[in-house]
Amino acid sequence: MKVTVDAPRGSSRHRGLVGEASSLVVAGFDDYNASFSDITRRGRRRFEQGDRSGMRSDVVARLELYDQIVHETISRLEGLLANRLFSRSIWRDMRVVYADLISRKLDAELYKTFFNTITRRLFKTRGVDSAIEFIAFDLQPSDRITHPVAKRTWIVGEHAADTFMRILEEYAFSLPWEHEQRDAARLADRLVAEFGEDELVSMELLETVFYREGRAYLVGRAIGRQRHVPCVIALCRRDNAIAADALLTRRLQLSVLFGFTYSYFLADLPTVADAVVFLRTLLPDKPVDELYSVLGRAKQGKTERYRAFYRHLSERPDEHFEVAEGKRGMVMAVFTLPSYPLVFKLLRDTFAPEKTIKRHQVIERYQLVYRHDRVGRLLDVQEFKSLRFSRDRFDQALLEELLEECSRVVYLEGDDLVIRHCYVERRVRPLDLYLSEVEEGAARQAMIDMGQALKDLARSNIFAGDLLPKNFGVTRSGRVVFYDYDELTLLSDCRFRKMPKARDDIDIYSDETWFHVADNDIFPEEFRRFMALKRENLEVLEDVHGELFEAGWWQGIQERIASGEALDVPPYGEEARLS
Repeated sequence: MKVTVDAPRGSSRHRGLVGEASSLVVAGFDDYNASFSDITRRGRRRFEQGDRSGMRSDVVARLELYDQIVHETISRLEGLLANRLFSRSIWRDMRVVYADLISRKLDAELYKTFFNTITRRLFKTRGVDSAIEFIAFDLQPSDRITHPVAKRTWIVGEHAADTFMRILEEYAFSLPWEHEQRDAARLADRLVAEFGEDELVSMELLETVFYREGRAYLVGRAIGRQRHVPCVIALCRRDNAIAADALLTRRLQLSVLFGFTYSYFLADLPTVADAVVFLRTLLPDKPVDELYSVLGRAKQGKTERYRAFYRHLSERPDEHFEVAEGKRGMVMAVFTLPSYPLVFKLLRDTFAPEKTIKRHQVIERYQLVYRHDRVGRLLDVQEFKSLRFSRDRFDQALLEELLEECSRVVYLEGDDLVIRHCYVERRVRPLDLYLSEVEEGAARQAMIDMGQALKDLARSNIFAGDLLPKNFGVTRSGRVVFYDYDELTLLSDCRFRKMPKARDDIDIYSDETWFHVADNDIFPEEFRRFMALKRENLEVLEDVHGELFEAGWWQGIQERIASGEALDVPPYGEEARLS
């Protein structure tokens, strides 16, 4: 290892090391951005080839890329700084020089997050350290953005179909359009109908095409004389041709598409902040952190989530964390700040006796969800380490529960509670509570969507495991999602069976199972017993999704997945489809 003499702060040697190390960190993030873009650009080819598994692999590769580049950058810094790698004076001065180097970059906030990641790993920071980190809780990362995102604009004449023909021609792919004129006419009819008596004047679409889970999206807005509406054209590949599959013009449809229950887009944006600014004009209520995440910038999304939450927390000094509503978790302790839509999930030291799963297996399942196609039915989860909160912010009962039952990941340090490790996700209404609160019609719709959620997950090769309503939730958009992952598993790892018929009365009245059951054996006929649903709710599920209680249906899905078929789960409803 190279050994350097500790140079006094202010000496030319010190300044040289600071400048060189700061440039090295900038170069590290530039390398990350270049590699990120290389992977993202594959989205177009994957779409044209109908390669959904390849598209998923690219999303996972990008997730792993950040930590890989951070590790490489730290190794280079170690080679440069040697025994001064952990010198706080070096990093304090690097923070100043680094800020100047990135001051003119449009995505400066992303560079700052990269710097923070490195310092937190080197110094094992608990909470925040403003001397060697970039901290700006009062700043929105898009506040300084005046540079408009690259987009294309079309003036709509008397015949809107002609405009859509031009749009489809400008976004040509290597494959031909299946029926260009038909799709243009359908798109025009749908959009003109959306505007009604208002006149459609122009359209704006981002130059960048968005790809995810086998589809491509042209994202923008349509502008009338009195109002503008979102305009997202969903494209799919059919029989070696490209077709327009749907038109999304409602804010709710867009909120779901860009929501926290889907995997991240492959969108080769030259810069990200300007795209976030544009998307917020379409979705003004969508948190900035979720937009960064869904665009593939998961680390920045995590930073913005923390920043927004801390800002909110500081504005409500008298509000306390409390146990989240819902049944007590057997594996996780869950708490929330009532005024903010997040929950914090901490692994208990010991699980309930009926839970045979091990600690490392729970962590593996959360990692699986993070990397898997979530198809709109699994909540995105962010892993946080070394969070620090004042102990006075916790309800006394919650504080005692955390210290007594989560002592492996929680401890007191002075007046603060430090959380070594937790998962953070959006708060949704537990389905069991929701069903007890709403009228019959809403309860019926929730049960129908719960069944659809199980089918969507199955088609993405996921079996939820524990089907109790307490493990499902209802989002603000009314969609049913699954959020308890400790028994979640790949569908392909399950063995779905019919219940064997009893041979005689001894079998019927036996207190124990009289046939062999392996750990991965699942009997759909028994779901009725274990769902703990009221009769009227169970009847809805049986009437609309009766096949869920048949082993043959699950086996059929397994066979299709095993054959290599990519089962389609559209991120929009039938009302948006053009055909």
